[in-house]
Amino acid sequence: MNVSKMDPGKPVAVVGAGLVGAGWAIAFARAGLRVRLYDANPRTAEQALPWAANQLAALHDHGLIDEAPATIAARLTLADSLAQAIDGAAYVQESVLERVDVKRQLMVDLEEVADRSVIIGSSSSGIKASDFANDLAISPRVLIAHPVNPPYLVPVVELVPSTQTSQETIAFTDALMRGIGQSVVHVRKEIEGFVLNRLQAALLREAWALQRDGIASCEDIDKTVRDGLGWRWSFMGPFETIDLNAPGGVADYANRLGPLYYSIARSRTEDGPWDDALIARVEEDRRRHLRADELAARRDWRDEQLMLFAASRTKSGAR
Repeated sequence: MNVSKMDPGKPVAVVGAGLVGAGWAIAFARAGLRVRLYDANPRTAEQALPWAANQLAALHDHGLIDEAPATIAARLTLADSLAQAIDGAAYVQESVLERVDVKRQLMVDLEEVADRSVIIGSSSSGIKASDFANDLAISPRVLIAHPVNPPYLVPVVELVPSTQTSQETIAFTDALMRGIGQSVVHVRKEIEGFVLNRLQAALLREAWALQRDGIASCEDIDKTVRDGLGWRWSFMGPFETIDLNAPGGVADYANRLGPLYYSIARSRTEDGPWDDALIARVEEDRRRHLRADELAARRDWRDEQLMLFAASRTKSGAR
């Protein structure tokens, strides 16, 4: 879909105006779409537009948008109700609390006010759409559209249909996401955590275990990813990485190191959940390097680095 070909009378609605929802609003508005934001919490809604304006100014400073920030910000409006937000919308991006009951209630509410054509994407990080969106009239038009936060800087989006999502819904959302510049991943079967968070979970599981077992500190584990694995992973994925890391390619790599990775995996089969004592220990370890009152500033620094990285990738043509 070329977003310029979307009916100009049909905006996009974002329901849930926290960091993820407001981030989605920037991604849509940057592509030229009008966006209505709604949040049941008035304070969250009020903070969304000023925050978006600040982010747009930063994007402009880094050369990541050509239009004036104010021009893009003018495409963002707050809605007073759910019905007002989705009235006539072509697409709804749901970004509410990550709880089945909350998402299910929203689907029920959407069914009462949505027209018969609107497509609904959920920003769910790991809850399957079938768990909250099935057996409703709108069910064929609902799927997961899971971003990485912030979606206007990190482009990947996972599209995960429910058992009742129509092929037309998948095709529409694929075209929309490509049209606004996202990198679309199709998850072919529903699974908890989808692809991104299952990969992240595997790394986090090992990271917490290494800290728990006294093998390395949080900072040294972070260094290993930040100054090692992350350099390659910033422009290629795990399969391409290993394909290039053995003379004969991926099969050669698997034959050489497959037994090692199998042995490593078997060594962690008895790991349980992160308990209170471990969480407290990791919290103490992290706070040695970043005080709690510095977290917000460090998040701003992170977004600044992502903008610099995005600008670099744009110039280099990396994919």
